[in-house]
Amino acid sequence: MNDSSGSMQELAELIRSLRDPACYDHPAGPVQVIETHISYVLLTGAFAYKIKKPLDLGFLDFSSLAKRLHACCDEVQLNRRLAPDIYLDVVPITGTPAAPRLNGSGETFEYAVKMRQFPPDATLDRLDAAGGMTAQHIEAIAAALARFHVEGCARAGQDTPWGSPDAIWDPVAQNFVRIATHLDDPADRAQLDALRHWSETEHTRLTPLMAARKTDGFVRECHGDLHLGNLAWVDGRLLVFDCIEFNPELRWIDIQSEVAFCYMDLLQRGHAEWAWLFLNTWLERTGDYAGLALLRYYAVYRALVRAKIAAIRTAQTAGPERDAAFAKMRTLLHLATTLTRSLPVRLDITHGLSGSGKTTVTRKLMQAPGAIRLRSDVERKRLAGLDALARSGSGIGQQLYGTDATQRTYAYLARLSGALLDAGWPVIVDATFIARWQRDLLRETAQSRGVEFHILDFPVPVATLRERIVQRARTGGDASEADLSVLQHQLDTQEPLGSDEQAQTLDHTLQ
Repeated sequence: MNDSSGSMQELAELIRSLRDPACYDHPAGPVQVIETHISYVLLTGAFAYKIKKPLDLGFLDFSSLAKRLHACCDEVQLNRRLAPDIYLDVVPITGTPAAPRLNGSGETFEYAVKMRQFPPDATLDRLDAAGGMTAQHIEAIAAALARFHVEGCARAGQDTPWGSPDAIWDPVAQNFVRIATHLDDPADRAQLDALRHWSETEHTRLTPLMAARKTDGFVRECHGDLHLGNLAWVDGRLLVFDCIEFNPELRWIDIQSEVAFCYMDLLQRGHAEWAWLFLNTWLERTGDYAGLALLRYYAVYRALVRAKIAAIRTAQTAGPERDAAFAKMRTLLHLATTLTRSLPVRLDITHGLSGSGKTTVTRKLMQAPGAIRLRSDVERKRLAGLDALARSGSGIGQQLYGTDATQRTYAYLARLSGALLDAGWPVIVDATFIARWQRDLLRETAQSRGVEFHILDFPVPVATLRERIVQRARTGGDASEADLSVLQHQLDTQEPLGSDEQAQTLDHTLQ
């Protein structure tokens, strides 16, 4: 399969031949073949091999042997950032398509990425289909992704083309061109046209923010293809694999674009609560609330990426498989349309002493009906340059909890809330709000924007509060530093809700 004569027919012959365990330089069991729209993966038992199709799809070019080799080398190097134990090497395939040898002697006519094999059913899309996904998996994804984005991604230089508004628009525009060639129904075409108009309008509106995001270092060398099919749960740990190696334009992206893919994927699979949990967990770890103004735009783009892939599959398949691909494409177009619609925007704040259950209840509320949650315990420490779980050593009314720091924290929460409301996101602020000025500050934030405002009240007996605080101290793992002396200080200084606040107050006592 040389550069001039490489073809899908020869590749098909090679894949048939590689089903023979004798082709490998190690013991192999019955070989299983998995086909995607751009590659074949052969599972041999201990190892898996990925062979790229000789395709030129515009957004990727594997049309020559040299280009496939380059892509294989990039795949190994890039995926070792997140899965160093899985991606082993690039190996030559020698002989002929009819009689191939993996890692053999003689002239090389094809290359494969060699990986350590893990159970195919371990991927999270299959785990989800089997009903085995839990909130633990979702939080692990968000935590791993946040760590990767903060510590493991190179940042695009200002002299690079990646992440500029024009570079962001190019793949968005290509999606519409690719999908349109597979649509005959006037209703489908009208829907695609409406999505293109919305995307063009949003891109124009968001162009200044896109440019600022690159200047501020949020365009990074990401994974690029983060959905449940590229995540696995192996030996009790999350595995992130199969990043985009074939097109730097699709890999050097705003981190919000990466987050949007997993967020959209969870929504597509009917897991709206987990989509909110994933988003909130990632945001709490990274603090990138300012980027949320872009998330809806990127989520629509990501849905259309998946629609494009389904469209490509309709041209590569026939019969029931083609019908399934076409139905999936339509489902994704519908999801993209849904994502363009505004959410009901509101601002809720909590009111309750330490240990009253605010964080537990708001965790549920941020998932259903859904909202972005801001926690004072986390943001107070972020402003001080501390990790959420760090102990500050601050005394009551001192350092992090002094008057100036508290005023700065609540002013920051108000600014963040306002920016999120302006971007069309519902917000919950989790804090004690025992002082009237704190509640008034957030009420004014909501009223100035004409959105609903609620106070979620947590009236809990003092004895219960003391029990919970003692138990929380024993357990650990929470951002709150409140102990019994802090609780007593709150009891001594709290300002009860005024009669004028009662109309906006909802009782959310944790039972």
